[in-house]
Amino acid sequence: MILLSRSEEIILLAIWKLKDNAYGVTIREQVSNDTGHDWTFGAIYKPLKQLYSKGFVVKTMSEPFSERGGRSKFLYNITAKGEKALKQIKKINESVWTKESRLAFD
Repeated sequence: MILLSRSEEIILLAIWKLKDNAYGVTIREQVSNDTGHDWTFGAIYKPLKQLYSKGFVVKTMSEPFSERGGRSKFLYNITAKGEKALKQIKKINESVWTKESRLAFD
């Protein structure tokens, strides 16, 4: 079983949603939109490095962009291992939440 931290799960799902346009800025925007909270770049890059080291994402260098002064971007793509991790965590979340149909926080 592959378990992800909550931030790893959210970031990995953002990369999956962004397809071939997943780089630092777009990942941060997607995560912020999905959660309704602003995320710092530090909050993005630490779990992103963990996802990379676990083999859940690959990182490639883009072609240089003229609007970035000729600099490239690091693009992230989900791997088959990363897709498997997302599917497993989705299944776990569904299982945990369906076993408790009522929430009694009062």
